[in-house]
Amino acid sequence: MTLLRLPHSLMLLIAFLACLGFTGTAWSQAQTPPQPGASSAPPTTKCGPDHAILYKRAVNLLDKAEKKLSAKYTAEAKALLKESNSLFTILLKECGPEQKERNLTPQEEQQEAVNKKMAADELAQAASLEKSAAEKMKKSDQVEATQRDLSVKYAKEAKSLYELAQVRSLRAAIYSLRNQQMIFRFLAR
Repeated sequence: MTLLRLPHSLMLLIAFLACLGFTGTAWSQAQTPPQPGASSAPPTTKCGPDHAILYKRAVNLLDKAEKKLSAKYTAEAKALLKESNSLFTILLKECGPEQKERNLTPQEEQQEAVNKKMAADELAQAASLEKSAAEKMKKSDQVEATQRDLSVKYAKEAKSLYELAQVRSLRAAIYSLRNQQMIFRFLAR
């Protein structure tokens, strides 16, 4: 039963990463000119000390998640990444207008591109591993009635591949959130 839930959670994680990729790109671009007839009033929410605290907490959670993933505590890493993403989402909603006024440096733009490529590579590897795992599960199901030992072997291999795919997906999330960290770095000052 656990094996059947892993692909679904990976799909949710992939959707989450896709959203991060779009928001990171949107907020890192130069400010767009106001539309005719649009109000040029300043945003009602100003980033302040509370937002700096949220930023530091999000970065701290991201650092912890990376360490947990390296130590093979996948579930803890996933929970920490989810919480870090929630905090970055709040910052995006409340400090996005101020962040738009700040252009990324050429070095930051280069790092953002590297992180996006690394995230995409990790997601591609995760998708490949998940496909291999699904094939192993299919083989396991096909021989289950006649060759129980072989079926168990395939199921174990599939479980291992699903776990590797999840680790790759979490690494991709880390790369995406590192872009968010860089984009909102102005809050750390």
